[in-house]
Amino acid sequence: MAERSTAAVDVADNSGDNPLTAKADKATTDGVTESIDTADTAEQSKNGTGGERRANEPSIATPELHSGHKLARRYRLEECVTRLDGFSSWRAVDEKLRRAVGVHLLPADHPRARSVLAAARSSALLGDPRFVQVLDAVEENDLVYVVHEWLPDATELTALLALGPLEAHDAYQMVTQVSQAMAAAHREGLAHLRLTPSAVLRTSTGQYRIRGLAVAAALRGISSDTPQRSDTEAIGALLYAVLTQRWPYESDAYGLHGLPKGVGLIAPDQVRAGVHRGLSELAMRALVNDGATASRQEPPCTTPDELVKAVGEMPRIRPPEPAFTAPPEYQRTTYQQGTYGRPAAGPGPSVTQPVTPPPPALQGRTGKALKWAVSALLIAALGLGSWQLADALLHRDKGGSNETGNTQTTDHSDGDGDKPKAPAPIKIQDAEEYAPDGSPQNAADVKNTYDGSATSYWRTKSFTDGPELAPSVKTGVGIVYDLGSAKDISTASILLRYGGDHTTITLYATDSLSPSTPVTSMKQIATVKTSGTKAGLKASTPVKSRYVLLWMTAMPYSPQDDYSGKGHKQAITDVKFAG
Repeated sequence: MAERSTAAVDVADNSGDNPLTAKADKATTDGVTESIDTADTAEQSKNGTGGERRANEPSIATPELHSGHKLARRYRLEECVTRLDGFSSWRAVDEKLRRAVGVHLLPADHPRARSVLAAARSSALLGDPRFVQVLDAVEENDLVYVVHEWLPDATELTALLALGPLEAHDAYQMVTQVSQAMAAAHREGLAHLRLTPSAVLRTSTGQYRIRGLAVAAALRGISSDTPQRSDTEAIGALLYAVLTQRWPYESDAYGLHGLPKGVGLIAPDQVRAGVHRGLSELAMRALVNDGATASRQEPPCTTPDELVKAVGEMPRIRPPEPAFTAPPEYQRTTYQQGTYGRPAAGPGPSVTQPVTPPPPALQGRTGKALKWAVSALLIAALGLGSWQLADALLHRDKGGSNETGNTQTTDHSDGDGDKPKAPAPIKIQDAEEYAPDGSPQNAADVKNTYDGSATSYWRTKSFTDGPELAPSVKTGVGIVYDLGSAKDISTASILLRYGGDHTTITLYATDSLSPSTPVTSMKQIATVKTSGTKAGLKASTPVKSRYVLLWMTAMPYSPQDDYSGKGHKQAITDVKFAG
């Protein structure tokens, strides 16, 4: 899964674009540098992005906003993801509903402002859960902004393709779900026209969702005379890419290599061995819209509805059988590995050892006399043994009594009661970010610290000074956890994302999920300073509390990644308490 949590910004990938006003490596307002591909418009049309840009549009300056700016006193901008063609896209926080959202911004006098508003409102009316939903579309204070869902648990198809081609079942699910969704959209008169690998997301449950319906094309001024054909060919290109890990045109795009120059469009099963034949032919039927495929002379698919019908006529591709690991070979004990009753192992053929027959039984009077004698000796031995056992028991009972007649007892305890009990896990019921200075870090992702998944996390912002936050940055950052009821907290285990010099974490007992008291007045449970990615805290004596504050006052330096720039920062992937 991709590490970047910006999975719901539908314009973050500019591969194949021909920006009108943007320059390569232009810095966004919060210091993030966007590298913009400046491929020509003709090549974009070949790459299957669908539609053409409107020419001769005036150059519009992107609104100069910054992190922390609020729209409608509700949407707080956090990070600029894209700045292109006079609009910008942001990761933001809806402070009213306390959730992450995505926001597209452009000036109200932008030549495409009216079409963006119309596209956003039409997309919002569709209400199909297979698309990333538009939540708001507003013109206010000389700005037009579109607010849409943010899916932190989803992964772009671009990131999945970077790992390799998809299995046949996954490719079948992708083309089935995407074609059905686009067929439903076109029945309502809506087209996408920018259906690229970065516009398709796979959620943690395996469902595929499409972002940027109508809005992505409106933001870029893309239109088409044949929208159904354009979207169908784009789906065919997506299917081709997931089957071969190649882009079905001569130019490279979306992190994929194109086809060799001069060979033309060849079927996926001729590009890579082992490709499912039915899916290969389906991709060609969607891509080759001006004629039938060369292999079976099937009619081309020119609309999403025709593609849905073609998928339905295919035999269903079932998921692969789960692979079970064989259990380790049973280890025999030393006694069982002996040679008793078995031939000795060796490089040569086994040789059966001759078995010596037992001697014949005694016959006649002598044999009978010996049998009676042996029987008598056995009876006598049993009687003598029984008498000795009874005598020993009687002597032990007499010796076990003292002069006062009190019976002495022996303590057979094995001492297990003296061993300390292991701390029992404590389940976290709820959590909220604690920001006494009014500037939270990432309030919407707090739940990721106790969801049991090592791939999700809560991140801080990136700071220039460090590793100690005070006094130049702030007193600290933290999260308050609700344990449901007052519990004895003795240990805590915290998994971190960044290692280095150094991270300092302290646990405090507090009085509520949103405490009003300062940290200095809270009862300290334990503290730790670490340079690794795992922190273990242990209290000298257990502290009883329902609410526990995890307070971080120092963070290591880390380079730039997909989420934020270089600086002192930290992320928490998992928190566990025990007591």
